[in-house]
Amino acid sequence: MQTNQLLYLSQADVVGVGLTMAEIIDSLEIAFRAKGEGRVEMPPKPGIHPGGEDNFIHAMPAYIPDLKSAGVKWVSGFPENQNRGLPYITGLLIFNDPDTGIPISVMDCTWITAMRTGAATALSARHLARAESSVVGVLGCGVQGRTNVEALRVLFPLKRVMAYDTSPEALERYVKEISERFDLDVTPVATPRDAVTGCDIVVTAGPILKKPHCTIQAGWMDQGVFASLVDFDSYWHPDAMGEIAKFCTDDTPQLYYYKQSGYFQNIPEIHADLGELVTGKKPGRELPEERTMTANLGLALDDMAVAVLIYEKALEKGIGTWLPL
Repeated sequence: MQTNQLLYLSQADVVGVGLTMAEIIDSLEIAFRAKGEGRVEMPPKPGIHPGGEDNFIHAMPAYIPDLKSAGVKWVSGFPENQNRGLPYITGLLIFNDPDTGIPISVMDCTWITAMRTGAATALSARHLARAESSVVGVLGCGVQGRTNVEALRVLFPLKRVMAYDTSPEALERYVKEISERFDLDVTPVATPRDAVTGCDIVVTAGPILKKPHCTIQAGWMDQGVFASLVDFDSYWHPDAMGEIAKFCTDDTPQLYYYKQSGYFQNIPEIHADLGELVTGKKPGRELPEERTMTANLGLALDDMAVAVLIYEKALEKGIGTWLPL
């Protein structure tokens, strides 16, 4: 390793290393096992909110000794970007040598964020969803609506996707892409309820809002459903969440940190975090009829579990641009 330069990886470079969703899920499982056994350093992410409370830019540091991965992600989410023709999520990740602290790579984090979030849903579902789950309801047909289906497809025998979006154009693009890419029956639905009732797994993937619009109502969920709240509780009425037998998250201290900031004001009691589920310290699904739910926040842990793999593959394949420090 040279100490006077770092490897810059553009978004095209990050995609070009060829990392698979299955590899990402496996790496996240190692990371969350380490977390559950107390071997991860990850402080709650500080943030700023330029231009409004639903906009955010977060600093997300983490160190995973088991993966020899350390660094920080500087990531933004601006809901109105979609009206400007810009992505909702953007940012950069700095990857450090854990032995010296020297930064050895800077990489785009947009693809990483998209993929690791879907992988975290799938890893949670491994413990909280019924193994035979085949029908997924997706509310919000953007990036996360895509990667969550991609990840769930790795672990579950998916056959059908019930897709809802407030934008007819986004919904049409989603149906075409997902049906062709994954050979799934993707059905566009006219109402949010049609993407909840009759589904084994429900993924809400709209913008993260401090004041939930509470669209999903009590009585919509079938027994035995698992729900992943990629958009925090933005889509969910408190009475609907009250029907859940086990409400989980990926990191309990950070969820409480968010709660103090005004999010998650009407959620059920937390049953377990993902590290506790992976290590077996807390039980996942115990009964077929249980309704289960996770509100994964998106952790620096996820990003560093992916960044180390991207860096190693980039070195192997000679991808990226070396820049002087």
